[in-house]
Amino acid sequence: MAITVAELVAEPQLGLTILAGLEGRDNRITWAHTSDLPRLWEWVTGGELMMTNGLSIPADADGQVALAEAMVDAGASALAIGEKMHAPALHPEFLAACDRLPLPLLNIPYPLPFIAIARSVAESSLLEESRRLRQTARVYDLLRTSGEAEDHWQSLVRRLATELDAELFVVDRRCLHPWHPDGHELPVFLAEEWSATPGQVSLAGKNFQWHRVRGRHVLTMDIPTHANALLVVLPNSEPHPDAVVLLHAATVLGLQLSRIVLSLESRHRLAGEFLLQAMDGRLGAAEMESRLAGFEVPSQDFLVASISADDGDRLASVHVELWRHGVASASLKRNNRLHVVVPADVPDEVLVHCAGPGATIGISAPAAVASIQRALQESLWALGSARANKLELARYAQGPSWLGLTGFEEGTALVRRLLGPIFDYEQSQDGDLLVTLRTYLDSQRSWQKTAAALFAHRQTIIYRMRKIGELTGLDMGETSTVAQLWFALQIHEAMHQ
Repeated sequence: MAITVAELVAEPQLGLTILAGLEGRDNRITWAHTSDLPRLWEWVTGGELMMTNGLSIPADADGQVALAEAMVDAGASALAIGEKMHAPALHPEFLAACDRLPLPLLNIPYPLPFIAIARSVAESSLLEESRRLRQTARVYDLLRTSGEAEDHWQSLVRRLATELDAELFVVDRRCLHPWHPDGHELPVFLAEEWSATPGQVSLAGKNFQWHRVRGRHVLTMDIPTHANALLVVLPNSEPHPDAVVLLHAATVLGLQLSRIVLSLESRHRLAGEFLLQAMDGRLGAAEMESRLAGFEVPSQDFLVASISADDGDRLASVHVELWRHGVASASLKRNNRLHVVVPADVPDEVLVHCAGPGATIGISAPAAVASIQRALQESLWALGSARANKLELARYAQGPSWLGLTGFEEGTALVRRLLGPIFDYEQSQDGDLLVTLRTYLDSQRSWQKTAAALFAHRQTIIYRMRKIGELTGLDMGETSTVAQLWFALQIHEAMHQ
């Protein structure tokens, strides 16, 4: 076992004395570390004797009391100050705080070198190192004996918790939800303490931090393989789990999460291939029902959600976020949009949360496999409406109208009436009329800006715009014509990008 504060003070060759915090003399010391940086507690990982020549000690009473409280919150076993060096006067309030917490406060006699204390702690830790190695081996053996299946996750967490004699929770630091759908929620007292500041759980950006929350020591540490996965450790007893073993435990959990995500990605690829065929009309109803059942999505009561995001990379993880929140889904990314098939009873707030900040969502009416293509058109229309009206989410036929139209049938008819002749011409002539029209409207109807954007001669642009007028039968000089074509282009791009 690690040496205690009392055992270290009892070593006659060191000459250490306890100035305050005597009730903490049974604290076990895992390591001895020297620092003279101002925020001394930031270098504590749990169980250390922190030694300073005094530069880390504030001169005022309030600062000294705050230092003692922060050291205990961070999990330090004791604080030792070098005698006759740079420490300011120690205020009675500081000594009283050390007694109250308790935090053993040691005096290091001058001129005892700090290395002598560190050597004594290290020598006493040889047996502890042997115990640590055996425990680390057991931790990795738990990974070997656990399977890749998703339902093995909670078993692994439970067995790790038993090994470490602690409660373990793996959560998303952004929202504090369990990272795995079978994971346990945080205890109420932690959720209440941290819910006001999600994303700020790990203080000062550290990936290994002890806290003291409502009288209990709590460790937060990053899962190394997943950016927002946070391991929360609640020790059941003293001494706390070894810091090195905890780091290995976090690695084991990260490796298991990677196994699970790899399995999810395989299923995600299959879902994308299926939806590509289904939405292109290449599958019959019976086969679609069978395939959807394989993704646990009902075949007669589902939604199609089309999602766009400012950060396109965010769309790549939406299927994982849905799985993490217990939502069955099949998804396909096409043309910078993600199309997701989910059960019709999924709440809007869950979809918004899983899509993440900056995402816009359009949702179809409830559909069955026979109408999956229509559902896709509805979701795209709803997405266009959401973007135009600056909404996070819009449902087809339930939100505000878009461009004065109530549904995609009206929009499709408008596009066909105004742009159909251009589509037909370009299929036979392989022209650039549609691109020219879009650029012309985006360039405030400037011939010169349009020519520069398309690397074409100004006269070429004039010819193409006249050709558009001939094909559509519209007067390109009329503002109403320009407005109609702009509407049609907005709808076409929203429904086909």
